[in-house]
Amino acid sequence: MTGRFAPTPSGRMHIGNVYAMLGAWLSARKTGDSIRLRIEDIDEPRVVPGAAETMMHDLGWLGLDWDGEPVFQSARHTLYQEALNLLTNLNIDEISDTISTIGIGSYDSDSYGTTANNTINAPGATPLIYPCFCSRADIRAASAPQEGDRFTVYPGTCHRLIANDPQRVKQRLASGDRHSLRIATTDTTIAFHDEVFGNQHYNLAQDIGDTIVRRSDGIYSYQLAVTVDDLDMGITDIVRGRDLLRSNALQIYIRKALIAAGFQSSEPADAAISYAHLPLIDNAAGQRLAKRERSLDLGILTAHGVTAQQIIGYCAWLLGLQGNPEHTKPQPMNAAEALGEFSWSAVRANTSDRVLDQAEFNAYFGL
Repeated sequence: MTGRFAPTPSGRMHIGNVYAMLGAWLSARKTGDSIRLRIEDIDEPRVVPGAAETMMHDLGWLGLDWDGEPVFQSARHTLYQEALNLLTNLNIDEISDTISTIGIGSYDSDSYGTTANNTINAPGATPLIYPCFCSRADIRAASAPQEGDRFTVYPGTCHRLIANDPQRVKQRLASGDRHSLRIATTDTTIAFHDEVFGNQHYNLAQDIGDTIVRRSDGIYSYQLAVTVDDLDMGITDIVRGRDLLRSNALQIYIRKALIAAGFQSSEPADAAISYAHLPLIDNAAGQRLAKRERSLDLGILTAHGVTAQQIIGYCAWLLGLQGNPEHTKPQPMNAAEALGEFSWSAVRANTSDRVLDQAEFNAYFGL
């Protein structure tokens, strides 16, 4: 098994980031497995200069080591385009529940319009990857709100346009109309077991919908990039927040399509891939912690003399490794000590989101 850290260098890490990374490190190291570091800097407008280097320093200071050289998404555009090339030449009708036999054609990476027109011309074919001309406002206006994970199910506007008026789509592409690329989903249920939340089932069409794989500004989407990365890097131990449970089903779908399309020669059996989605950490208002909450970031904490053992101990407590966090108080410990206490049964003993009480937080850290 191989785990991974996958931070986004959009600012200094905060307690919520360390909590998730500690979970990933413990999961890998408990079984003597390796863990890789991937810097998810694909969305360049969000990247803060120097943040990646600071993150690596902070991980080392906390005692959370990794194996091999760091991987930067910003250096992997060719790999993402290769994956998109393969997917673009597929038709949705060729993908069954098992996503078995899929034909592969040629693709001009500099001209989606040419390939799109060829796919649209195929009689009765619905392309797996199709252009979407909708703005965010269009999508919000046509979509039903979703609870919990801020996941918006696309209403299928441009999917229907391709089916009903392919000539119009070709005209808009020829005119250079701004568009993103979406992957079409099938009326199929993706099931997987999660170490914390148990068995999960998501219907691709109803619960997820057609999802962007390349934005209209040319940036590859998170969903495509992380799936390609995990597949290419051989990641088989995935630990992250529960807000990505639904995304996990989508990434399994993309992964299977890529493998069937020949992106990688072989796939580990699904049973060999471990998924664990952690309860989130919320502030007193019930909102997920964000990097803009400066009082919780490592820069502020270390400036006040907070030790690595205090931070690891607090995050281990949040994970449930010091008893139920609703009934215990955090105690400092180092990463090796946390490893000795780690088990998924301890984490899943309480699957409720953790609520960070600012007064108790300040008292523990001496702020």
